[in-house]
Amino acid sequence: MTAPGVPAGHQEQAAGRGLATRVVDRAITVAAARAAAPGGIRFTERQLYYATCRVLWPAPTLSGRLPHSPAPSLRLPHFTRALRARETAVPGLLSRAEIGAAADPGAGPAREPDLYDYGLPRLLVCQDRSLARMLVANHVHLEAGCPIVAAEECWPLDARLVAALERAEGATVYVLHDASPAGVALPARLRAGLGPVPGVRVSSLGLVPRHAAALHLASGRARAPVALPEPLPGGLRPREVAWLARGRFAQLAAVPPDRLLRAVLRRTRGPRPPRPSVWNELRDLRAAGFLTWPTP
Repeated sequence: MTAPGVPAGHQEQAAGRGLATRVVDRAITVAAARAAAPGGIRFTERQLYYATCRVLWPAPTLSGRLPHSPAPSLRLPHFTRALRARETAVPGLLSRAEIGAAADPGAGPAREPDLYDYGLPRLLVCQDRSLARMLVANHVHLEAGCPIVAAEECWPLDARLVAALERAEGATVYVLHDASPAGVALPARLRAGLGPVPGVRVSSLGLVPRHAAALHLASGRARAPVALPEPLPGGLRPREVAWLARGRFAQLAAVPPDRLLRAVLRRTRGPRPPRPSVWNELRDLRAAGFLTWPTP
């Protein structure tokens, strides 16, 4: 049955679009539940987009063993349109206000000038500001004891920040970036900004193209080949350089949120305390002062 004055073909197209929107809406609901597991993880809109792509097109069992970076199964405008059309909010999704807010006082030195007065043994710099906020919202900066800032917030590098890193004697600046020309060039850019600061190391946590292929992350393609920055990281393989030169890229947001949190914590945590044992307890007793012993 068709509505009066409306061609039948237009009504069929509208019905098809409505069905597609409902399918994407249901996929968003499932993806949000998966992204928040375990324990109510907070996530960004772009992370929810890639989680929805994984719901709509799970990795096949056979090809899942082969390294590759498939194209997204859902176009971003379609996802954005379905997300905006939802009547209820998505639990766990960081709002635009939270993403655009100033740095968390515990997340980085931007609003804690006292941090500049001490040594800063570790610092995590994220290329994407929204992912920096996501890590802070999940308390990674507290568990790792590592301030988290976005690259745009610490560039150009503040002289006080550089002095705090130098004061720590052996500090490490961890860089979290996309597998893209701008992303792979970010560690070298920070390294050059630090200048000849003795004892400060810049370490890339990824992504690089081989990581994206090994994790089967959805990757995009620019409309035209891109010019690669110089110098390129020495660890890139020729196949990865060619992949980037073709305009291919993979975003860090494509990594499942729980996997991203585990990887960042594993790499940025400081030295762990020794496991409790009888020998450790005896060693502690030998070094204990007289005030630690009980008195009659």
